Amino acid sequence: MAAMKTTLEIQDTLLLRAKESARKQGRSLRSIVEEGIRQVLASGVRRNRYELPDCSEGDSTAPDPLEKYSWQDLRDIIYEDRDSG
Repeated sequence: MAAMKTTLEIQDTLLLRAKESARKQGRSLRSIVEEGIRQVLASGVRRNRYELPDCSEGDSTAPDPLEKYSWQDLRDIIYEDRDSG
């Protein structure tokens, strides 16, 4: 199987640890990286996406006080102090 050259950006400390591990095992850095990729692909485990916690306050069943405004109205309210120089 042909090998493809690629460039990876790896955190400095992680790269140093990988190089040291490869040296201690008498292996190439390439073999360590390939093994890690194979393990990740074989595990089939996917990380869950991070969801922001709900930090809402007040009554969630109450009507939304901002609903009566258009996006342009809200923008004008937010930036009204900046428009006047």
